[in-house]
Amino acid sequence: MANPLFDALFAPLQGRQSAFLHLPDGAQISGQDFLDLALRSAAALAAAGVGPGDRVAMQAAKTPGALALYAGAVAAGAVFLPLNTAYTAPEVDYFLGNAAPKLLVCDPDKAAGLAPVAARHGARLMELDAAGQGSFADLVAAQMPDFTPVARDAGDLAALLYTSGTTGRSKGAMLSQQNLLSNAQTLLREWRFTADDVLLHALPIFHTHGLFVASNVMLLAGGSMIFLPGFDREAVLQMLPQVSTMMGVPTFYTRLLEDPRFTADLVAGMRLFISGSAPLLAETHRQFEARTGHRILERYGMTETNMNTSNPYEGDRRAGTVGPALPGVEVIVTDPATGAPLPQGETGMVEVRGANVFGGYWQMPEKTAEELRDTGFFITGDLGRFDADGYLTIVGRQKDLIITGGFNVYPKEVELILDDQPGVLESAVVGVPHPDFGEAVLAVLVPEPGMVPDLSAIEAALGESLARFKQPKGLELVAALPRNTMGKVQKTELRARFKDRFAR
Repeated sequence: MANPLFDALFAPLQGRQSAFLHLPDGAQISGQDFLDLALRSAAALAAAGVGPGDRVAMQAAKTPGALALYAGAVAAGAVFLPLNTAYTAPEVDYFLGNAAPKLLVCDPDKAAGLAPVAARHGARLMELDAAGQGSFADLVAAQMPDFTPVARDAGDLAALLYTSGTTGRSKGAMLSQQNLLSNAQTLLREWRFTADDVLLHALPIFHTHGLFVASNVMLLAGGSMIFLPGFDREAVLQMLPQVSTMMGVPTFYTRLLEDPRFTADLVAGMRLFISGSAPLLAETHRQFEARTGHRILERYGMTETNMNTSNPYEGDRRAGTVGPALPGVEVIVTDPATGAPLPQGETGMVEVRGANVFGGYWQMPEKTAEELRDTGFFITGDLGRFDADGYLTIVGRQKDLIITGGFNVYPKEVELILDDQPGVLESAVVGVPHPDFGEAVLAVLVPEPGMVPDLSAIEAALGESLARFKQPKGLELVAALPRNTMGKVQKTELRARFKDRFAR
């Protein structure tokens, strides 16, 4: 019996003695050694009581062992649930309560805070640190690399990734083996990846971009990765002459452009730069080409669908657009009120259908029905329009979701905390343009009559409750929030008022 995702991504590593992962300290991990680590990880999961269909949550540093945990979950037939390493214990509590994982693997520094959370939801807690050590690593080391991958069907669930979507609390997008494999196969062909490619991997692996786009594509290609723990400009500048490709978020590219050492000569051996997870400013696109001679390839995807559109590898990569639909993916623009398709040039709701589109939201049939049509089209919540050549431009979001540095922030979660702070009558949180992050979270506060809120204390309170990427990058005091005749806060007016708040 087959396990399609494991057979395509990891089984080809068998016998490969060349490096699959290059680590910052100069060490290398061969394809065969990584496969052995993956199979031992699968055996460790089974030893920990994880069976097919069980959820495995991970909130741990980016290491070869963490990537092998993903591979091991695929081999074991488990459902992999990666969590942002910045999430606080109260945030993790929600995910464990909703997903009910059998196992949570976390950094030892967070174990004390997460132990009662895991216990409350019946999850076993094990540890894996940035050096690849911990109780889970010990369990892996005790196993033999002879685990037989569990048979799975293409439609079986492989991963559960939480997203804010466009409304409400985070929802678990159910991604099947077919969803992940079909999209990686398409990207491999469209972006011309081969076994000769070396990818500079500085993205997190708790996110679609770093895990399912970068890692899956390179596994399929049979290439190798320089596996950095995160984006560090010094390390990236040092490694760029050794690689052929790089995937990043706009922030990576703006920070490279700030350094005079980032030159055309430095990247003379590069084949391709790819950007996603947040809008790339047209100005960044132009500056990058002027500096390096390379036109960044921008694409468009989301947690529920992986990648949907891409500027072409060969052809015109147009600044400000995310390119045409990928082969096998249908993308249409519809009237948000009626769902009727709109003609080219008109702005409406972006909808997507294809083998890449998820199967629905975990434990949320009502939300699934709201956003996934019977026809198979997913209502993305993004507003866009097609030009005469079929290039899609994303012009905004129907709701107020903020995407900052590639991560989703739902304003209500931040507003609830702000409204509880001493001296604050009410608040509104909006996303405004930011040169590095695409959008920045901005909090607009109305003081209680006769009071002056302590902004430093408010920032400290936010830091205790929210992951760093959700915390506002600015706090503004206003006398009153703009409202319409029905009393609804007009966030459009706030975004317009503060649109230059973070301009350079």
